[in-house]
Amino acid sequence: MLTIIVLVQLLIVLSLIFIGARVGGIGLGIYGMVGVFILVFIFGMRPGNIPIDVMLIIASVITASAALQASGGLDYMVEKASKFLRKHPEQITYLGPLVTWLFTMLAGTAHTSYSLLPIIAEISKNSKIRPERPMTVATIAASLGITSSPMSAATAAVISTELLGGKGIGLNDVLLITIPSSLIAIIVAAFVQNRVGKELEDDPEYQRRVREGLIQPVDEVQTQPQTALNPRAKWSVLAFLLGVVLVVLFGSIPALRPSFEVDGVMKPLSMPQTIEIVMMSIAALILLVGKADVKAAVSGNIFSAGMNAMIAIFGIAWMGDTFFNGNLEFFKSHIAGIVTQYPFLFAIALFIMSIMLFSQAATVGTLFPLGIGLGIAPLALVAMFPAVNGYFFIPNYPTEVAAINFDTTGTTRIGRYVLNHSFQLAGFITTFVSIGVGYLITTLVY
Repeated sequence: MLTIIVLVQLLIVLSLIFIGARVGGIGLGIYGMVGVFILVFIFGMRPGNIPIDVMLIIASVITASAALQASGGLDYMVEKASKFLRKHPEQITYLGPLVTWLFTMLAGTAHTSYSLLPIIAEISKNSKIRPERPMTVATIAASLGITSSPMSAATAAVISTELLGGKGIGLNDVLLITIPSSLIAIIVAAFVQNRVGKELEDDPEYQRRVREGLIQPVDEVQTQPQTALNPRAKWSVLAFLLGVVLVVLFGSIPALRPSFEVDGVMKPLSMPQTIEIVMMSIAALILLVGKADVKAAVSGNIFSAGMNAMIAIFGIAWMGDTFFNGNLEFFKSHIAGIVTQYPFLFAIALFIMSIMLFSQAATVGTLFPLGIGLGIAPLALVAMFPAVNGYFFIPNYPTEVAAINFDTTGTTRIGRYVLNHSFQLAGFITTFVSIGVGYLITTLVY
């Protein structure tokens, strides 16, 4: 009887996740909260932990990122990156993805890639390099940037007190594992992708578009018109980078954080509170030095996406925590032995859940509590962290759609059977390599 009840609850949870994902935006959070209502008021389950730390970290980091965008700081960074990439067009398959990864890692959001993808596509085409090669790896690299970022909502979820932060895992542990593993994974994917497909001039789709006059073949790089930038934008970038450095510094050296007596024991300020204080203060500094308009900050796409993520995590993560903690004994008795003996099975669960949720942070908030409850080693969960980037599997995520549209040559495409699209190879390579390298690092370093 208990098994039937748990299966019914699981079906309800998965159905609401599916509906919320289809609705999009804050719909994920809204339908997640419907799930909380059903589990609590109908099944009588005790409400799980509300991911307060995660939500507040998202709010503070997104506020700083939105201020950076409003001050022109993101445009300034894109201009500098564009100049760098144009100087090395022959290495675009390697440098393009590394730049998108770096931008996402610093800003904590993959939305920065929208400004870089058209530049990568243009440089590739003008250099007669098949754009599919750098475009696919660059799109996937943006996702890896999220799981390597001290600023991202997903990392905030991992180090929150409710999750691995309560198990002694700090920001420095996460970055020490995810940054090297992501870098290696991107380089491996770029190496493989650089040998995929026909050369641009031999590609049938490219030839068709040229023949029909849809695009023009380009034999030399065309200079792009320069857009006017806020003369104070560079100062806002420096202010934001100061925030990133402070977060990493305080996360790596707990002794730098102020300590307070709690129940007779001196404890340093928690990392979630540190991030919240630092980044909200940095937001004020950006507004000051960059002369940014507050109204422009809240109307930008970064602020909107961040608030959507916060609402989504509020509902989905609370529903997941309620369901899994409420049935933890059931899961321990039925699957704990298998999962602890074969941890990669949990990585598969993270991958599949990320496909459904379209959010790394929501996936972490939903499934990591189960992993902790099943007794999976905290460091193993950190190594599996990149598995939450599985939403590339179905090619309808905004960054994938944007990459396809920016590649006017048609080499970056969705296949006839939908799932045989351009992003699959780079996506699976980076996932397998990053997790494998992550496990290797946990073995050698810890």
